[in-house]
Amino acid sequence: MIVRLLSTRLLWGFNKKKIRPARFAGLKYYLSDWVHIIVSSTEGDYLHIVMQDEISARRRYLGRTMIWGSALILLFFVIVQSLHQVGWLASGFATWRPTLYAYLFWASCLCWAQVILYGEQGKRRLFILPAVLFVVSMVIFPLIFALGIAFSSWNLSSPDGRQFNGFDNVIQMWSDPFYWNALKNMVYYTLAILVEYIVAFGLALLLNAQIKARKFFRVAFLMPLMLSPVAVSWMLGKSMLEARFGPISRLARELGWDNPSFFGSPEMARTMIMMMDAWTFIPLMMIMILAGLQAIPKELHEASEVDGATPWKKFWEITFPLMLPVSVTAILIRIIFKLKLADIIINVTSGGPGGATDSVTSFIFREYRDRSNVGYGTFLAIFYLVIIVIAMTILIKLSDRWMKPRH
Repeated sequence: MIVRLLSTRLLWGFNKKKIRPARFAGLKYYLSDWVHIIVSSTEGDYLHIVMQDEISARRRYLGRTMIWGSALILLFFVIVQSLHQVGWLASGFATWRPTLYAYLFWASCLCWAQVILYGEQGKRRLFILPAVLFVVSMVIFPLIFALGIAFSSWNLSSPDGRQFNGFDNVIQMWSDPFYWNALKNMVYYTLAILVEYIVAFGLALLLNAQIKARKFFRVAFLMPLMLSPVAVSWMLGKSMLEARFGPISRLARELGWDNPSFFGSPEMARTMIMMMDAWTFIPLMMIMILAGLQAIPKELHEASEVDGATPWKKFWEITFPLMLPVSVTAILIRIIFKLKLADIIINVTSGGPGGATDSVTSFIFREYRDRSNVGYGTFLAIFYLVIIVIAMTILIKLSDRWMKPRH
């Protein structure tokens, strides 16, 4: 089957030279003065070809009416409910549930209209359209509502309810030393990932080597990852590191430490939080790096041994460069987990002493729970989200540029 004819002169060439199509069985290249023709012997392969359906004008009118009619109904519900919420309209609904029903009706009409307007191609669109609508309903809409709450004063203990306050939350954030202290702590926690990466790489090299009981150690090193951070915080922070009766504190007193307090000073408390979080998530980086190490061909190391390379040379010149893509991926994923650090801090120190161990997430949590300040807490969360998006975008761009081969 001729895939493509790019020139009318080629047709003239077929007739003049009496070239029979049977000669072109199989995939070949026909070179001429003008074109390069690809010929295939596969005939009747229409499995992945979707022909354009014949859509009548009346059917198109019906599909467009469904989309725009349902969209106008949804827009009407949104406007009425929004005006009712701000107090500009007396009539309205008690909740946003009718607006949710209107959105579901619009989404159903939109999916149905794709089949009416585009036929078989519209059915293909239905594979991705419901997922897009679900993301919009579960991510985009809550984010829009959060933006409205972020620029309002809404304290759950106040009888006045939610009140728009403009940029008061922005001014309060700039003058809030505890929030900026939590951001500074997040810098410390994020920098600790470099130490975690070194430890994880060392453990992965150890488990990749031919040692005894290798399978046992692989399972043993993965056990902390199977535990919940809340369980780790209670098992280590609240039990083993307890100042009076914890076994580690008793051992410290036996060794001469008069008053062992692992969470008494800011530096010590921050270090212990880092260690507990690292103990939980180092296995995640370790298993990713171990998978990368096992993918390296053994022939490379064997060839380097023949050339007389030392173990350090093999690691620095072969293993580490080949592991850079896996290492960058593991570090980026670990940063994402680290930016959500809250459960260990909330259960062990509640941000103390004096906010020394607070992360941004734990500080926002206490802003909601302890002070019931929904408006200010939501603004802090939105601001933190913007910082995360910008920082992760920069990190990904830098990693992509660093990973490009240099000639």
